[in-house]
Amino acid sequence: MDKRIAIRRVRSTHQKAKPTDPTKLGFGRYFSDHFFATEFDRTNGWHLARIEPMRTLQIDPAAICLHYGQEVFEGLKAYRGKDGGIYLFRWQKNAQRIQNSAKRLMMESVDEEFFGRAVKSLVLIDQEWIPDSPGSSLYIRPTIIATDPFLGVRPGDEYAFYVIVGPVGAYYPQGFNPVRIWVSEEDVRAVRGGLGEAKTAANYAHSLQGQKKAASLGYTQVLWLDAIEHRWVEEVGTMNIFFVIKDELITPPLGGTILPGITRDSVIQIARHWGMKVTERRISIDEVIETAKTGDLTESFGTGTAAVISPVGVLSYKGAEVQVNKNQTGPLARRLFDYMTRLQHGEEEDVFGWIERIDQLDPEQLAITLSE
Repeated sequence: MDKRIAIRRVRSTHQKAKPTDPTKLGFGRYFSDHFFATEFDRTNGWHLARIEPMRTLQIDPAAICLHYGQEVFEGLKAYRGKDGGIYLFRWQKNAQRIQNSAKRLMMESVDEEFFGRAVKSLVLIDQEWIPDSPGSSLYIRPTIIATDPFLGVRPGDEYAFYVIVGPVGAYYPQGFNPVRIWVSEEDVRAVRGGLGEAKTAANYAHSLQGQKKAASLGYTQVLWLDAIEHRWVEEVGTMNIFFVIKDELITPPLGGTILPGITRDSVIQIARHWGMKVTERRISIDEVIETAKTGDLTESFGTGTAAVISPVGVLSYKGAEVQVNKNQTGPLARRLFDYMTRLQHGEEEDVFGWIERIDQLDPEQLAITLSE
């Protein structure tokens, strides 16, 4: 396999207009001028790696991904530091997770080195799209889909791996402020033995009904309980969840139903580095509500690439609301958010070895550069 990447740049006259107001970036609205793409088949493996002008995908209406759900993806960010550098945060973990997701769905995947080269090359080609305003970044969405035309339930033989990027601001319109959470007693996110630990489209489609119910009741997100007893806390919306009870940081354990979040893992390591007691254990919704009422639950927050840290201010369960920390952002959530965002922008000493600064394209790994 020739892993060099061919580059075809968009003409300057065809470049997109970049958003001018960083406060109105939102999330997932804008996309850059180029994207990365490559294809797989059983004869050639992964081949024709390229970066080209952004365009619509061309796939057969009978493509397996459209009918049988063979699709996995990742989410990570590139950050513009105050020194002008471009930084990536733990991208190797994203590469490993997309491999694990693909394995669960019986799909082909790309190796870590090639994943990194695809991401870095595209980010550097479209680096002018990286915003430098506080709280903003360049969101990166690598995706793998099964593309061979076949109506029948079997793993695909042909795949496409592509990467798109675009500037984003805060994930939630309210920014870094506590969110209101509704606890779902009926809908569930995942079951053991299912797809909960894979980052695949099916999990997110499955969550929409519960999310809509939460929104209709005036809540920002839905808190998922386990599928068997409807008792044990699992995730909040599309994020992992943490609780601070009597100076102990608690998060549900990974067990096949919970996505192994990279931000989740980072928070656990950072908190332990700070000397905190961190426990991965099952925690019931009854314990959460009771400790919120007594005041022993001093903080709760969600974690994820999009929002980083999202404080929880209100929980609604069985028609009754309880407040967490008087609906105020807690000190640990604030400290973690500030530390992680400084770290991601190259402004904090990287004691964990998580940050990589990328500066230029490697000419030995590029095939040819053309204009459209």
